[in-house]
Amino acid sequence: MSRSVLQPSQQKLAEKLTILNDRGVGMLTRLYNIKKACGDPKAKPSYLIDKNLESAVKFIVRKFPAVETRNNNQQLAQLQKEKSEILKNLALYYFTFVDVMEFKTVNFDLTKNYLDLIITYTTLMILLSRIEERKAIIGLYNYAHEMTHGASDREYPRLGQMIVDYENPLKKMMEEFVPHSKSLSDALISLQMVYPRRNLSADQWRNAQLLSLISAPSTMLNPAQSDTMPCEYLSLDAMEKWIIFGFILCHGVLNSDATALNLWKLALQSSSCLALFRDEVFHIHKAAEDLFVNIRGYNKRINDIRECKEAAVSHAGSMHRERRKFLRSALKELATVLSDQPGLLGPKALFVFMALSFARDEIIWLLRHADNMPKKSADDFIDKHIAELIFYMEELRAHVRKYGPVMQRYYVQYLSGFDAVVLNELVQNLSVCPEDESIIMSSFVNTMTSLSVKQVEDGEVFDFRGMRLDWFRLQAYTSVSKASLSLADHRELGKMMNTIIFHTKMVDSLVEMLVETSDLSIFCRAFEKMFQQCLELPSQSRYSIAFPLLCTHFMSCTHELCPEERHHIGDRSLSLCNMFLDEMAKQARNLITDICTEQCTLSDQLLPKHCAKTISQAVNKKSKKQTGKKGEPEREKPGVESMRKNRLVVTNLDKLHTALSELCFSINYVPNMVVWEHTFTPREYLTSHLEIRFTKSIVGMTMYNQATQEIAKPSELLTSVRAYMTVLQSIENYVQIDITRVFNNVLLQQTQHLDSHGEPTITSLYTNWYLETLLRQVSNGHIAYFPAMKAFVNLPTENELTFNAEEYSDISEMRALSELLGPYGMKFLSESLMWHISSQVAELKKLVVENVEVLTQMRTSFDKPDQMAALFKRLSSVDSVLKRMTIIGVILSFRSLAQEALRDVLSYHIPFLVSSIEDFKDHIPRETDMKVAMNVYELSSAAGLPCEIDPALVVALSSQKSENISPEEEYKIACLLMVFVAVSLPTLASNVMSQYSPAIEGHCNNIHCLAKAINQIAAALFTIHKGSIEDRLKEFLALASSSLLKIGQETDKTTTRNRESVYLLLDMIVQESPFLTMDLLESCFPYVLLRNAYHAVYKQSVTSSA
Repeated sequence: MSRSVLQPSQQKLAEKLTILNDRGVGMLTRLYNIKKACGDPKAKPSYLIDKNLESAVKFIVRKFPAVETRNNNQQLAQLQKEKSEILKNLALYYFTFVDVMEFKTVNFDLTKNYLDLIITYTTLMILLSRIEERKAIIGLYNYAHEMTHGASDREYPRLGQMIVDYENPLKKMMEEFVPHSKSLSDALISLQMVYPRRNLSADQWRNAQLLSLISAPSTMLNPAQSDTMPCEYLSLDAMEKWIIFGFILCHGVLNSDATALNLWKLALQSSSCLALFRDEVFHIHKAAEDLFVNIRGYNKRINDIRECKEAAVSHAGSMHRERRKFLRSALKELATVLSDQPGLLGPKALFVFMALSFARDEIIWLLRHADNMPKKSADDFIDKHIAELIFYMEELRAHVRKYGPVMQRYYVQYLSGFDAVVLNELVQNLSVCPEDESIIMSSFVNTMTSLSVKQVEDGEVFDFRGMRLDWFRLQAYTSVSKASLSLADHRELGKMMNTIIFHTKMVDSLVEMLVETSDLSIFCRAFEKMFQQCLELPSQSRYSIAFPLLCTHFMSCTHELCPEERHHIGDRSLSLCNMFLDEMAKQARNLITDICTEQCTLSDQLLPKHCAKTISQAVNKKSKKQTGKKGEPEREKPGVESMRKNRLVVTNLDKLHTALSELCFSINYVPNMVVWEHTFTPREYLTSHLEIRFTKSIVGMTMYNQATQEIAKPSELLTSVRAYMTVLQSIENYVQIDITRVFNNVLLQQTQHLDSHGEPTITSLYTNWYLETLLRQVSNGHIAYFPAMKAFVNLPTENELTFNAEEYSDISEMRALSELLGPYGMKFLSESLMWHISSQVAELKKLVVENVEVLTQMRTSFDKPDQMAALFKRLSSVDSVLKRMTIIGVILSFRSLAQEALRDVLSYHIPFLVSSIEDFKDHIPRETDMKVAMNVYELSSAAGLPCEIDPALVVALSSQKSENISPEEEYKIACLLMVFVAVSLPTLASNVMSQYSPAIEGHCNNIHCLAKAINQIAAALFTIHKGSIEDRLKEFLALASSSLLKIGQETDKTTTRNRESVYLLLDMIVQESPFLTMDLLESCFPYVLLRNAYHAVYKQSVTSSA
């Protein structure tokens, strides 16, 4: 840029321009917020929408800027009441307008700052004119001031006049700028080389191999140089504002200077609107036409504007689209090379900032035109690949931040070893150098010479702001007319200093340079739509992380003159970042869920139930039987989906994996990011979503239907869960997340009754189903426990059950259940079973209490048959006792199945620990205290090991102790319960269903389960009451054997129908008991009777089957 012919009448021009520009941006921020607040019904000052003040506001606006308080008492009466509140609440708005009025009253750095100041001023006045409520706010405040203090605010007359004068701000400023026309046009025409060079087509960029580091490998290490370093990354958006607004203000030059007209037309053809401030836009063609239409002799200019508008509408969109396309590939190449060779950031830093600036300009152009263009050309303004461009910008920004010290080392050496030497020579060769300029130049050389790499290594903080301000001052001094040292005559010095200034910024202002060239915070409201488009396109989803990273920019658009905006923008950046990351995680979760569903379907094909048809077809083929319809298609075998005839064939699973890998790249791109002092971790979003979805999926895959009481078989659920887990484990190949943590969190919660959200788990669902559905049907006589099969099996009944009990209770299913529920879940299942047993025992005790006298006599009369017979007839509820004891036996049998399955599972997973627990249990000394022994039993039981005394049953029955009954009485009831069961056994012989079946090693009415019930209940009750378990069981055996021997003498065939089958119960009780022996049984029940009984039932079984 050539020097401006600005003639400052005051000193410290450099400082004033710097301060005014910063203040101008602050004023813009405040005005913008006032406009947005007035446009939002929720944020609008309440006085402007108060119905009571409506007439007063209308009156004030109508009379503005005149003040009439005396003759309008009725209209202003309400205002009188609220004057102090209005003064207090509208002060910030009013004094913002006052500040704008005060602001209105007024060599690269010099020209740039001068043009920036003019554009800031123009933008301020346009934005001010767009605040429709400005008159109402200023008037209301002033009326309240007059009512309170008896006079108008001292600034009000000037402020009111300014508001009226600037109704049409550009028209007024065109008049204002007539005296400044020469200096402004000179500054603008100095852009004649820079702006056209920046405003080239994508093809021209491509032919010049712009931004390419590898196009000329031999010069790769050479520093990127330019005569106009700061102009190379100067914002195109800023230059267009300078040209369009500048030539509107000094429009006369358009008629007299062809260069000015060409610049103006080129800018008008590039855009349809300009960004005034953030999302406030200015439609340039209409505004320029409206301004020029009233000026005589401007028909040519109006025609130019119309032609440029047509060109902008028809060609600008496609030109910028091609530019973005080029920049995507150029930035990708640049980022890739620099990530491999970060040392190139030193010599090629200029390329990085040029790339960032070019990309930022194109993104800003698209954002401001997307919502402000005619719909017919909408395709050019929807860029589904914009995320890719933003992503590469972020990648370059990350390289600069990460390798800042590399760049510092390079440029510290450059400044001290080359720049200082060259500048010193240039200064020495100056023919004229006044003292002030000489001092400044010498300080530049000294500052650079004193630099060393050690300062970088020691982490010293560099600050060259003073040096840059001195250069700005020097430009101001040398740009004054008749200056003794004129920069125009010493171009080499200007070029060298501009280069040095760029080099100093590479040392101390990298962050500021990133903000200057690539900050996108001004459009913080526009990215949500782009983000959704990005996620919808699988090839672009890998770049979706660019949008959360953009949220880190937002705080840089705040300004210290508008602190109230800081919290609003901070909250906006946090909520947007959270929304972006949450949506990305949801999308990934949905893809993973779809993959899991597909994999579960494939796993399901391998289940044993699906092989029946294949086996049947093979058998039929062998026996040459023709079954089924002709032409029936052969069922595809599992695995056929993996056979590819053509690698171009893409399955749904392939598409899902591709989409997932793309999205996971994005989630895994950064470990965390800081937005407004809050740290976001993208991977944690995915982890939490996976946990929630995995939890819902596991519960969903149980397919529990409360109405029909249907539920998935444990083995099938386990297969599905394993397929799901396999997919989740594969996620670790895409994202660095700890999937084991997800499994632990989810699967451990599933072993509890409720999960962390209070929802039912598979533990509660399966526990409920086994208790309320399977075991209830056992009690109803529809299902029997078959010891030979170690499973519950459906019995043939009139009403067929909706499920096959064997498919839910055999060894493989119980092991699958143990795998799913784990030791905690199985413990909960056991506790629930024990609760049902304790309720049955409570009922049994009530029956004992009803028959206590008879039972007490029977206990001592077992050797007196006649007396026993008479007493037995006096007993009530004998069948109920046996039925309840059978139910207890069934529940305990189911529990033993569950415990055995748990032991098998744990022995597979933790064999050494299980063997240690087993060893510990087997070697408890007999004299060990019962409390200590119970602790060992509890440990053993948790590992699925069988114990002499069931600790869970002891705990369940202990909680039943009644307050009204003494321990002695409780003990007596426990003893009499065993007596009651013993003397009731003979009645089973008359039951048709009591027949023993050798095939199932049990009875169809489940009375074989009595053996387990009698032993376990006795052991638990007499452990609680500190009695001798062996003595009580011996007593039980004596009573039971004498009662059963009695039915051997009966002659009634009905009563003794299944006598032999019932005899076998005694053998089962002894076999089941760790406290009784066969010798003891032999002493009270002859073994020959047992042998004959077995012979009889086996013979009967053979006969019936024949």
